[in-house]
Amino acid sequence: MTDGTRRRGAVLEEAILGAAVAELTGSGFAGLTMDKVAARAGTNKNAIYRRWPNRLALGIAAYRQMTKAVPPPDTGTLRGDVLELLRGANRHWSSPLGAILRELMAAAGGASELLGQLRDQTGDAAAAPWLTVLGRAVARGEAAPEALHPRVATVAIVLLRNEFVVRGVPTAPDDVLVEITDEVYLPLVRRRGHRARGSSGTQ
Repeated sequence: MTDGTRRRGAVLEEAILGAAVAELTGSGFAGLTMDKVAARAGTNKNAIYRRWPNRLALGIAAYRQMTKAVPPPDTGTLRGDVLELLRGANRHWSSPLGAILRELMAAAGGASELLGQLRDQTGDAAAAPWLTVLGRAVARGEAAPEALHPRVATVAIVLLRNEFVVRGVPTAPDDVLVEITDEVYLPLVRRRGHRARGSSGTQ
């Protein structure tokens, strides 16, 4: 085993993350240990701890490595885009990767704690595709500019996440995705525009 002196910076970090991904894929978070990752990466535990303070932080970083960013859908309508985003998230959370995500949530003590740690690493990345599709809807005249707010943009994905976290479902039926879109998301977006027009000059 090397001590990592020949590989520094991004090269060593990629080797560690690659090893962590392999361990997560093979054994899940329950089987992820710093010793196994260090051995697989050909480094020592100190090199890992300098970058990630604990097993959970490393697991989250490895999970992020496993999730590929995909371009936001562009169906030509806000409804179509929202449904495509929800369906993609539903497929992901129902997959083996989703099982790893649920393990990480349990280890973090719940969804809010895990999301807080993910947010530390990703900034506004989770909201970005939703803001993109909502921004396109504003440009097409489907939504008012006042609707372009991160909390409004991500309401649908939060509701879908609750299906997995709170209800513990293995996958959400498509009619639930349609209901979230038609009964909550689109009315909320439209209401933002009406409220802004009805209360011009007031907060």
